[in-house]
Amino acid sequence: MPMDKTFDAAAAEPRLYEAWERGGAFRAGANARRDESFCVMIPPPNVTGALHMGHAFNNTLQDILVRWHRMRGFDTLWQPGQDHAGIATQLQVEKLLASEGNEGRRELGREKFLEKVWDWKGQYGSTIVNQLKRLGSSCDWSRNAFTMAGAPGDPRTGHENSPDFHDAVIKVFVEMYDKGLIYRGKRLVNWDPHFETAISDLEVENVEVDGHMWHFRYPLAGGETYTYVERDEDGTVLLEEERDYISIATTRPETMLGDGAVAVHPEDERYAPIVGKYCEIPVGPKADRRLIPIITDTYPDPHFGSGAVKITGAHDFNDYGVASRNSIPLYRLMDSAGRMRDDGAPYAEEADKARRFAEGAGFTEAEVDAINLVPEEYRGLDRFEARARVVADIDAEGLMIEVEDKKIVQPFGDRSQVVIEPMLTDQWFVDTSKIVGPALDAVRDGTTKILPESGEKTYFHWLENIEPWCISRQLWWGHRIPVWYGPRPHGYEGHGFGPYIHFCAPTEAEALEKARAFYGTEVRILPEGETFTPTEDYETVGVDGTPRTVLLFRDEDVLDTWFSSGLWPIGTLGWPEQTDELKRYFPTDVLVTGQDILFFWVARMMMMQLAVVGEAPFHTVYLHQLVRDEKGQKMSKTRGNVIDPLEIIDEYGADPLRFANASMAAIGGVLKLSVDRIKGYRNFVTKLWNACRFAEMNGVFEAGAPPAAPPRPEATVNRWIIGETARIREETDAALAAYRFNDAANGLYAFVWGKVCDWYVEFSKPLLMDGTEEERAETRATMAWVIDQCLILLHPIMPFVTEELWGTLAQRERMLALTDWPEHTTADLLDDAADAEMNWVISLIDGVRSARAQMNVPAGLQIPVLRLESDAAARAAWANNEALIKRLARIDSLEDADTPPKGAIAISARGASFALPLADIIDVAAEKARLEKALGKLGKELGGLRGRLNNPKFIASAPEEVVAEARQNLALREEEEAQINTALARLGELA
Repeated sequence: MPMDKTFDAAAAEPRLYEAWERGGAFRAGANARRDESFCVMIPPPNVTGALHMGHAFNNTLQDILVRWHRMRGFDTLWQPGQDHAGIATQLQVEKLLASEGNEGRRELGREKFLEKVWDWKGQYGSTIVNQLKRLGSSCDWSRNAFTMAGAPGDPRTGHENSPDFHDAVIKVFVEMYDKGLIYRGKRLVNWDPHFETAISDLEVENVEVDGHMWHFRYPLAGGETYTYVERDEDGTVLLEEERDYISIATTRPETMLGDGAVAVHPEDERYAPIVGKYCEIPVGPKADRRLIPIITDTYPDPHFGSGAVKITGAHDFNDYGVASRNSIPLYRLMDSAGRMRDDGAPYAEEADKARRFAEGAGFTEAEVDAINLVPEEYRGLDRFEARARVVADIDAEGLMIEVEDKKIVQPFGDRSQVVIEPMLTDQWFVDTSKIVGPALDAVRDGTTKILPESGEKTYFHWLENIEPWCISRQLWWGHRIPVWYGPRPHGYEGHGFGPYIHFCAPTEAEALEKARAFYGTEVRILPEGETFTPTEDYETVGVDGTPRTVLLFRDEDVLDTWFSSGLWPIGTLGWPEQTDELKRYFPTDVLVTGQDILFFWVARMMMMQLAVVGEAPFHTVYLHQLVRDEKGQKMSKTRGNVIDPLEIIDEYGADPLRFANASMAAIGGVLKLSVDRIKGYRNFVTKLWNACRFAEMNGVFEAGAPPAAPPRPEATVNRWIIGETARIREETDAALAAYRFNDAANGLYAFVWGKVCDWYVEFSKPLLMDGTEEERAETRATMAWVIDQCLILLHPIMPFVTEELWGTLAQRERMLALTDWPEHTTADLLDDAADAEMNWVISLIDGVRSARAQMNVPAGLQIPVLRLESDAAARAAWANNEALIKRLARIDSLEDADTPPKGAIAISARGASFALPLADIIDVAAEKARLEKALGKLGKELGGLRGRLNNPKFIASAPEEVVAEARQNLALREEEEAQINTALARLGELA
């Protein structure tokens, strides 16, 4: 049955993918015939997610590597899975409950709500898996993992191919706690008032918005005054006046209530007279206003604003650092929903406590944290409502200097879209300073290589300046922290916080056992939802001498998803059990991921695996940038420039999208994708399909599938294409081994489209149509082998169309996905004589075509050629291929000449020179005017690009990708300029 005229991707892709899965093509170890293993861990997409262009790009590169290694006989595993995505999933389920008019999370209670989440996961959790299949991802789906697998409520608990990831996470937490690597403490975190939880930096979007800078007077205590002097750079006095205040500027007036100090730079002479003195916070009842010290610190910038900065350590990350360095108290002003606190004693009493603490009156940290410095009139107000009230009250008192309209950068929660509040809270932390060393050493000594090398610099910068890692989240969906709390016995100073002590254990039963041993009495767990407050006179024995029952309650928090995903390599392979998969595939090989999660995920995986099992999880990390639109702009719904990979697959098929992804994947390069580029690679699919149809119509595959070994033909053109095929095999392997996906894709494109579909198909026609029987037979055998090699080499990048052609052209013993990768070399197959002759022919035809195009010679016009000189090899090459050259270059005659006539264009090929007499064929003046106009327009563009790139400020301040794009554009324009100048020079020869 003859081939269809075109490749129907929509019909073929699901059929082919089903065949691959049915045939076990993607299972771990499929096609393994060597000892080496090759394992890639998928960066687990959120279970809530849908395929976007970043996923499509990232998974294309992984699939190329996996398919390439599988075909080469490695024992290959591409481990798939999804992340439970705590905050994102909880949001989706809460939205669903609300849309259906059901009870909310709080009303349902924890257990019933989590049942709803598991139901949702069962219904929608496979969406991203099915979309990855549409892309062609060759994961071992039988091993699909989930970061909450094995957790309470998981319907797949105990499934043979689903390791209990939850057990691994809890075991690591307990072991790290027991080693002193995890602790509970109070630090500043990103706090989302909508979800009422801490979130990571990656979940914060910094957005420039219209804002205000308020300038206020903080009166000096006791009526103090000083001479304020402002000078210019030369020391000339610009302003001198007596002041009884210090000027403070802030974008967040509501946080003034929690100020602990005012800081100035130690070298700022303007404020030297008042350093060490006190000023008054101009908020709250006048009689009870707090006084705070004026201190020095290197953080304030003397040249920005007034040079004086209020220090609110519990609500600003920079201020937290200043407060920590200078032992400034930290006062939390807001509750978990971002409202001004309404707990605690009256303001006067709390203000008095704060004063006594500042005077060293012996308050504990817990007592300071309990101090509520919000005046009664602001308590319970939303923070932004409180801001307006504070500003109005200060203004009414005459202490406002000015209000400045300005752009400010504000942090928003990427899910909640509310302003994030830096908040001082009790959280669980990993003491990263104790586990970071091996992760740094592994990259320094080359155990793990990060590509591009700039990624290593970023990696070192982050890890050498690492802060404690906040791993607790105030959510319900996630790995619940395995800690139970009980009352602190009177006088006990050991582990715990405040009135509680805690017991860390992997299970409730083990926590009870630890608690019974500690208390020496009966212990039970407080039912969920009930609260218990221990009393200070707690004793383990009641007043009547009988043992008391001690109540424990479990920590409400869950673990940060980055903690569980940090264990992804070992957790998916069955650790803590020493499974065959763990022994076989760990350490894994290559991690392909976005550079934006180098710190959040990659570095944490390095730290965690080294801390837990003592080995780096992979030898290579390939980092890529965000996929942007064709102009280099970040894709966003607001800009309307989002390219949906599923829509692309629907319209063009998966292969063109995959090829476009591979072709732009230069190490460290800017990823600019356009629909036109994808359309171009759909044309490439069509070109390949048509070449195969040509082969089929000419009986190339009538004898069946060609042998794996290359034929040994006699015809020069056949010997040449076999050598070219060996060359591209070597180049493809070298490019993929070096992670130069773009070089592999672009090299294959040039070979398949140019060498095979254009040159070889054309060169073969005389042999197939007019050759002897032997010539026809060897050309069919050669073409069959070459096409098979094209399909094999292209398969990792374009799996669908190549698999379809593989099965359509001939009966096969194995699917293309499990066909052995070729190992032939140019040393075995390259024929120097054939290579020289055919490349001479191609260079001559290309030279003539280029000259015709530059001179705008009509495409169908036959033109004469003059041969000026030619050595023996060149004459032989012409004689052997004259008919081909004349037909493909549109040449009607060849004559020998000693010198070129006036109005002729020179063409050269190795060992020969030719001339094209065009003076009477084209309008020289019109062509010259056209090219000069184009050159003038191009000159303006070049001037602008060179001006930007020669500007040191642009190089220093512009993002790296913007500078790279400008350099790339300059190179392209300079190449275009050179081509036009060459054409003008040729026109000059005609004058």
